[in-house]
Amino acid sequence: MHIVTTTHGHRFEAAPGLSLLEAAAASELVLPYSCKTGRCSTCQCRVLAGSTVALHPELGLTAGEKADGWILSCVRSAASDVVLQVEDLGGVPLPVPRTLPCRVQSVGYLAEDVVRIVLRLPPTAAFVFLSGQYIDVIGSEGVRRSYSLARARAASGLLELHVRAVDGGAMSDYWFKRCRVNDLLRLNGPLGTFFLRDVADLDVVFLCTGTGYAPVQAMLETLGGLEPAQLPRTVSVFWGGRVQSDLYHAAPAVKGLRMVHVLSRAPVGWEGARGHVQDAFLAERPDLSRTVVYACGSEAMIHAARTRLHDQGLPSGSFHSDAFVCSSAAAAAPATQGA
Repeated sequence: MHIVTTTHGHRFEAAPGLSLLEAAAASELVLPYSCKTGRCSTCQCRVLAGSTVALHPELGLTAGEKADGWILSCVRSAASDVVLQVEDLGGVPLPVPRTLPCRVQSVGYLAEDVVRIVLRLPPTAAFVFLSGQYIDVIGSEGVRRSYSLARARAASGLLELHVRAVDGGAMSDYWFKRCRVNDLLRLNGPLGTFFLRDVADLDVVFLCTGTGYAPVQAMLETLGGLEPAQLPRTVSVFWGGRVQSDLYHAAPAVKGLRMVHVLSRAPVGWEGARGHVQDAFLAERPDLSRTVVYACGSEAMIHAARTRLHDQGLPSGSFHSDAFVCSSAAAAAPATQGA
């Protein structure tokens, strides 16, 4: 058994062959995570002393990050005593995931290739989650896919999902072709560590692409309910899509909210921002010293945004993310926003 010490002073035992993420959880220490497949890089941390071994490929890291000692705790095991530079969430009481039955309350189109799914929980479920977390939905044939929760709370036992069509996706085929009101499903959750931290007097920036807007919507609703002393200094959302129809929803009312729409395939006459969300944000030459960024969407955006923002001076620990990983690419476990 090896001993892992974090830069926050927490210690936990790690058995060989057990991922660092699982070992920490067994000691009731919460480390950041999302996909648990080595692809999304949410669980990225740095080995300052000791050695680890990869249990699965770390596809969520660049060659440069690996050379600098960065690893992914979900697919790395301790090979000796280890010191980790990691954002641990030891003081945050995360809701315990549960598996519950649910029924389809409604299905409606938000865009040509995006549907809004509302799931109804049993009256006694008392389902609690943090804005930004996700659930796994389990279909009748055992197909399991992950979807971010798009509302801040389960009002009247209802959960909202935003689902984009994926060609050839088993769950996508169900949602868009066979789903009917009152269909019986199961869910497991809440899951993930993508949620609002303390944002008082900070500049909060959301970067999202496509249906990565879903958890951002939930977080915005939470911001709208904060007490004055808890409020951020500013709130900005940079929402990116290929074409205008990808930006399918209006933002909830939040005092001082600034919404910036960004198109990568903007038509002639488009007066909004063009290109990528991280570039649109940095083009404004922001003061990053008191900025915290929450990014959700494609893997490419998450990786590019994290690298560029830290290179430009975003403080360590000020970038929180949830990357949507295609299910067909992940072999170890269900993937966030899978098909």
